[in-house]
Amino acid sequence: MDPLVEHSLREIRRGSKSFALAARLFDPSTREGAILLYAWCRHCDDQIDEQALGFRTARPSAKPAEDRLAILERETRRALAGEPVEDPPFAALQEVVRRHVIPDRHPLELLKGFAMDVDGQRFETLEDCCRYCYHVAGVVGVMMAYVMGARGEDTLDRASDLGIAFQMTNIARDVVDDAEAGRVYLPGDWLRGAGVPLAEIASPEQRPAVSSLVVRLLAEADRYYASAEVGLARLPFRSAWAVAAARRVYRDIGRLVRERGPRAWDRRASTGRRRKILLTLAAAGDAVAATRDGARRLSVPRDGLWTRPR
Repeated sequence: MDPLVEHSLREIRRGSKSFALAARLFDPSTREGAILLYAWCRHCDDQIDEQALGFRTARPSAKPAEDRLAILERETRRALAGEPVEDPPFAALQEVVRRHVIPDRHPLELLKGFAMDVDGQRFETLEDCCRYCYHVAGVVGVMMAYVMGARGEDTLDRASDLGIAFQMTNIARDVVDDAEAGRVYLPGDWLRGAGVPLAEIASPEQRPAVSSLVVRLLAEADRYYASAEVGLARLPFRSAWAVAAARRVYRDIGRLVRERGPRAWDRRASTGRRRKILLTLAAAGDAVAATRDGARRLSVPRDGLWTRPR
């Protein structure tokens, strides 16, 4: 195995068992591209959140978040320009962009999402929230579509929709932890309508109201999950299976949050290994159905959904 791919794979296995499981379903070439892309995305996310492979580090960085973001942007631009890079995450980005001809704008769009976090942006409307979800996750779906060989604009829209749905699910799952860290992603007009002050989102007294808003957000996520399913028909079978598996696993997290109601944040909602395997097996049926019903699925519209920038 290519040493760069091998290094990136080790990072995936330590940082995301769910992604590692789904990646095994890809054909070898697509799997390598997905692994390389993940390594760079994971590194950027960790640098902004002061984490190591998704877990909080014991010692915060001595550099301010603005400086860490500036370094990410500088090194990313160097990698995209084809300059020599030694740091494995940026070498991984350089290689996956070269192999799959991913436009430079997309990695840079992800960094714009991290800049929103660094700037402490608040999101007044659902549209604002969708824009953020695109920049931190939807654009990753777009880049993954390139890795899987998809190029059509509508297919890229569906890939973006899946990333947006994933991020909405993340927001629902982590709303209390995020609020305690000073990050609020629920739309401001929703919070005011429910009578929830920004400073009290994490308060136990506000759990019923916050739970109702989270259920509302998950209902929006379901619309994007439904749109994303259409894109399965445009992918090779193994890619469709991997994407369908990730879709089922993430959607299951939303199910857990809904079922727990105001107690959803007593412990982090997650899908156990046995259930992941069952969902992955069920996803094979989704991929078969997409292949069989592809012509019908091509006509399903995206009416009313936020659309990625062109």
